[in-house]
Amino acid sequence: MAAIELSAVSKRFRGVLAVDAVSLAVDTGALVALVGGSGSGKSTTLAMVNRLLDPDAGAVRIGGRDVRDEPAPQLRRRIGYCFQQIGLFPHLTVAENVAVTPGLLGWPRPRVAARVDEMLALVELEPATFRDRLPDALSGGQQQRVAIARALAAEPAVLLMDEPFGALDPLTRDLLQERFQAIRRSLGVTTLFVTHDMAEALRLADRIAVLDAGRLVQQGTPAELLRAPANDAVARMLATPRRQAEAVEALLRASELHT
Repeated sequence: MAAIELSAVSKRFRGVLAVDAVSLAVDTGALVALVGGSGSGKSTTLAMVNRLLDPDAGAVRIGGRDVRDEPAPQLRRRIGYCFQQIGLFPHLTVAENVAVTPGLLGWPRPRVAARVDEMLALVELEPATFRDRLPDALSGGQQQRVAIARALAAEPAVLLMDEPFGALDPLTRDLLQERFQAIRRSLGVTTLFVTHDMAEALRLADRIAVLDAGRLVQQGTPAELLRAPANDAVARMLATPRRQAEAVEALLRASELHT
């Protein structure tokens, strides 16, 4: 049984079909990247998993259970969510931000405090240094680390991420991608990850699902997409990371010739 399953899910806005009968399964512990350009339907698809939006047709299941079988707020408390805008509460300290969902779930205070410190340490923010700081005292990369800690604090089996590293500078993004990948694998969290960056998807994902104009046009492992893109749209998305890799390889060869 897939941890997350979308069955022929569709969504319209003002009569326009934004997501068109998308079916997708995410295996337990895997990371599936939803990739596509602006307006492809990837963020809308993600939003239907935790009922920020409800589908007009089709069904979404988590652990085999239809997400509509429980109230949306209750559903969201057992799903981690991390997005590009970060969304930390500016008037709460780092510790208070990380503690939000465990607190809503009624965890005892000692357990919450221990979990906050555990999660800050996991994202490499020293608890004694950072727990009492306000978000505006942090760098962008530190804020995103807190957002990841908050998303994972209540021990969710499922994590949704919407362009979580898109606003960061390249060096910080690279470091956080690497650290996040290690954290995800160590915790075994099932992840649905939205990105417009095919290079990011190739680096992080176990499987990639490509959306174009609301339709799922290809899904497979990174190697499968690179070996046989299904159409011109997928080939164009793969062209940029290919060119980047070829340019780096050419520079390396040139430098070796001059040493």
